[in-house]
Amino acid sequence: MQTGLFDWHDRLGKLDKNEDPLLQLDTLIDWEQFRPTLEQIRKAKTKSSPGRKYYDVILMFKILIIQSLYNLSDDAVELCPFGKPA
Repeated sequence: MQTGLFDWHDRLGKLDKNEDPLLQLDTLIDWEQFRPTLEQIRKAKTKSSPGRKYYDVILMFKILIIQSLYNLSDDAVELCPFGKPA
């Protein structure tokens, strides 16, 4: 089924009303404390700059956590509207 223009907005509104555990995690965890370490890891593995722009390290970290919590494959995560490259 194809999603419409406001489907994600409606879905997020429903999750917000039902006290989604992911939203609760977001309020409990200071994600920015991980940025320096994650940035160091990214720099260590980067050899060149051509190609597609990177996703934000915090966004990628959150995606990896969600993958782990919900046992999602990489393909399943690609279908989720988490964000766009920075």
